[in-house]
Amino acid sequence: MPEASSSCPPDRRPDRQAAQTAACAGLPPKAVFSKKVKEAAPVLRACTRCAVRRDCERIVAPADNGFDGVCGGRLYRSGRPVEIPAHLLPEAPTTLPTLTTLPTLPVLSTLPGTHAPRGGSLA
Repeated sequence: MPEASSSCPPDRRPDRQAAQTAACAGLPPKAVFSKKVKEAAPVLRACTRCAVRRDCERIVAPADNGFDGVCGGRLYRSGRPVEIPAHLLPEAPTTLPTLTTLPTLPVLSTLPGTHAPRGGSLA
């Protein structure tokens, strides 16, 4: 997560734990604060799996301070989001496992210890 200054309002001061757990925490500052899409690509990819992505945007508030670099999964130049060509966009993470077809289980026509209603159908 890009650092915010100590003069930030209290609701926008960075949480140290959030800053340390941000997916971009170990990436080079040159990539985090890059204005170029290709240089920022590793950071944009990291943002797709970042647990503090929304906090990052709230704390840094790129539009309010003319921010240059990656914040909250978007690249900014002078506080304005940069459109990224589709072929350079990072792939979205798969957050849910692929559903597989479950085996069909036999349906009991009656509950154990009960009897089927007359006519032999429960419907």
